[in-house]
Amino acid sequence: MSENTSQGRVAVITGASSGIGAATARALAAEGYTVALLARRLDRIEALAAEVGNGAIAIQADVTDRDQLVAAAGRVRDELGGADVLVNNAGVMLLGPFSSERRDDYRTMIEANLLGAITVTEVFLEQLTGGGGDVINISSVAGRTARAGNGVYAATKWGINGWSEALRQELLPNVRVTLIEPGIVDTDLPTHITDAATREVIQAAYDVAPVKPEEVAEIIAFVLARPRHVVINEVLLRPADQLG
Repeated sequence: MSENTSQGRVAVITGASSGIGAATARALAAEGYTVALLARRLDRIEALAAEVGNGAIAIQADVTDRDQLVAAAGRVRDELGGADVLVNNAGVMLLGPFSSERRDDYRTMIEANLLGAITVTEVFLEQLTGGGGDVINISSVAGRTARAGNGVYAATKWGINGWSEALRQELLPNVRVTLIEPGIVDTDLPTHITDAATREVIQAAYDVAPVKPEEVAEIIAFVLARPRHVVINEVLLRPADQLG
């Protein structure tokens, strides 16, 4: 087996029911990975597992529920032999003016976007360190910039960026850690925004030539295909007409 082959490798993808997660599942399965699809919407990931084949499994799991993640890790270990790649993709983007009315949104974002990725990685870490693993953390341009109305979302992404860098240093050389920071991507994230005025503004921005999820997935596949002695630590990408 060549050192950059994907044949026989197992990739765990969170938030796999749509968007970047689903596109990454398709891209990695096409490269020979067996994918374990984690998401809350079981019907979607069951259909996706059947579509991509190659032994793919669908596991209903919420990244904010550690017990569900422990059970998921057990299934991956028992059914697939353990994880070689973890793609931390699950997250929500609940933008809007900062106020007490949106305190539930803030907690949801912190628990899903930041604590969720940390917990998934903690639960799967033993499997990943067993033979040269990869962690791909999906962050955002919002992890580098902040603006009115996205403060808590940006805080979760800045947190992911800082944690990823520390994790990269700690896990070298056995586990490679890569941070992916997309700008506007054509996903259903804007539909989750609870503030109507903000949702309308953001949706308009998303409707103008966004990056496609498949294009992000291609980058992830490229990163993973590098020889083990090469690590692409960070990838920042935007639509060509996105300034900030």
